[in-house]
Amino acid sequence: MAKIRPINDKVLVKRLEAESKTKGGIVLPDAAKEKPKEGKVVAVGTGKLQKNGERTKFQVKAGDRVIFSPYAGTEVKVEGEEVLLINEDDILAIVEG
Repeated sequence: MAKIRPINDKVLVKRLEAESKTKGGIVLPDAAKEKPKEGKVVAVGTGKLQKNGERTKFQVKAGDRVIFSPYAGTEVKVEGEEVLLINEDDILAIVEG
């Protein structure tokens, strides 16, 4: 994959795969699958610039599994692979364990 380096408070996230079956075992066609709101952090920017000239520290890091807002970010295709560029504020939680 080409190198994408987010800037400021942006986070690069790769979505996790959508479920292909329901809990009841029904196989879903691609058109019926919801885009997952969960992904893996690939890279983070440098942090939001504060008025005092310092940058805020991120609460997430590369490798974290996160849950984000359903309409968050901008989808970008890099060498055929879809990734999301989102604001750290759009990340709702870190999945632990």
